[in-house]
Amino acid sequence: MTESSDPEVDLLWEEFHEVVNMTSAELRSWLLTSASGESAFPADPDLGVQELGRGVLHVLGKRKGDLTGEDLEVMRHVVDFVRGKMAGAPATAARNERWRHSLKSVGHDPLGPAPTEG
Repeated sequence: MTESSDPEVDLLWEEFHEVVNMTSAELRSWLLTSASGESAFPADPDLGVQELGRGVLHVLGKRKGDLTGEDLEVMRHVVDFVRGKMAGAPATAARNERWRHSLKSVGHDPLGPAPTEG
């Protein structure tokens, strides 16, 4: 445990935990379920989300003081990915499975609980 913290890491940690609204158990279950389907993720620009989801699971199992540079990159990528996807949300977001599934695969369920203040 370090005596001082890096404000940039603190901010990224907060942002990451705001966009990742699924628990590690929920995400793990989702990744196992979606990977088992024949057409879970057909050819798509977001095909790498499964790998990113595994990175999210890895980060969720860590304390802030134990993060590596690779973990920070995963966190940045997830924050950017989720914010970008949410900004481009389809008009019928609740009905667009492909959009929702790509978000769930990195730990964000757009139909899940909203982040809490605090």
